[in-house]
Amino acid sequence: MSMEPNEPSSYYTLYHFFRERFVLPVRLWLFRFVRTVLLVFIVASVVNFVFSYFFYTPKMHRLSEQNEAIVHDYQLLEKRVDASLAQLSELRERDHAVYRAIFSADTLDMPGVYVPYADEKYASVGYGRYAPLMTRVWEKMDALARQLYLQSLSYDEIEKLAVDKDLMAEVVPAIMPLDKTKLRGDIGAFGMRMHPILKRWIGHEGIDMGAATGTPVYATGTGLVADQKPQSGYGIQIVIDHGFGYRTRYAHLSKSLVKPGQLVKRGELIGEVGSTGRSTGPHLHYEVIYRGRPVNPINYISRDMSEEEFRTITESAKATIYELDE
Repeated sequence: MSMEPNEPSSYYTLYHFFRERFVLPVRLWLFRFVRTVLLVFIVASVVNFVFSYFFYTPKMHRLSEQNEAIVHDYQLLEKRVDASLAQLSELRERDHAVYRAIFSADTLDMPGVYVPYADEKYASVGYGRYAPLMTRVWEKMDALARQLYLQSLSYDEIEKLAVDKDLMAEVVPAIMPLDKTKLRGDIGAFGMRMHPILKRWIGHEGIDMGAATGTPVYATGTGLVADQKPQSGYGIQIVIDHGFGYRTRYAHLSKSLVKPGQLVKRGELIGEVGSTGRSTGPHLHYEVIYRGRPVNPINYISRDMSEEEFRTITESAKATIYELDE
């Protein structure tokens, strides 16, 4: 007897039996397992977030301690930088008031060296709530490095001046360019002033000394005559290069008694007062130029020099003959 008609039915029954006994329970168990895992993960994440929001975890405690240590180190560093800046400021004052004064050297300065420290506008940049402290310290360290560099240059220059102090003592401008008994009126000030001809405020790069036409003009320091060409309304002028970064200008002369390249001594007669160029009357326009910048000539005139001392200097210069080495 054939069983063929019953075979499909037996196979179908076996399939359903296997599916209901094994497949569906496994699927259901896997679904419940995944669901449970997800629920546990979500609950754990929420609990961890809430806990870490209200309470510090051990890791956060460690980070907090490290941050506090860094802030403490920055505060100590800022105090040390402030102390160094204060010491450097004292050295700078001593440099200007003592060392450079000894050699009659002007203040050495460089644009951009002295800059303000960190501003609160940087508080939201880069380091969050630590920005004011960190930015301020870094700016102070930058200022310290700049000032140390400038002070180093200044001491290098002073060292050179000390080596050449004897020569420098002779060449740096140090006396009146005119006999003070020959002066007429007040000395025209250095700096901003109302120009008597142009009728507007302009910078005056020297001082004006009124005197009669023909009044002798003397070199205020030993040096080489560099230029005599008329320039910018100066009329007949003499420029002397004294070395060490110093030059002097004598303008509005009626007569020049020296030639370019000639070596002249402090107190030597070099010209006569006049009113050439842009001038309203006979006077001497006198400039001291240091490193290419006009400086106040009053600072280079010995106010304690007596008339007899001035006469001695001019007589000594008159009796000395200088010749350039071939």
